[in-house]
Amino acid sequence: MQIKDLKTGTSNVDLEAEIVEIEPPREINKTGRTLRVANATLKDETGTITLVLWNDHIDKVQVGNKIQITNGYVNSWQDKTQLTLGKFGKMEVLG
Repeated sequence: MQIKDLKTGTSNVDLEAEIVEIEPPREINKTGRTLRVANATLKDETGTITLVLWNDHIDKVQVGNKIQITNGYVNSWQDKTQLTLGKFGKMEVLG
């Protein structure tokens, strides 16, 4: 799958791309728990998309890493399309 193919509602996303930017993490309070979240920009030869990173995933990646997303899904937040791992998605750092 390529970034140009991703639309809001797309599920079972398997994608390999490079992280070109990571915003500083911010803390949010969700259902009484404090969580960390950060937006990263993913790029492949067809375009870019925002990847939402939660908690431990933030610390596993840095700009320049190539990553493999398995079983991700695409949603929309504040009218911006974004890729997220959700509960069942996986992210592997390839290098």
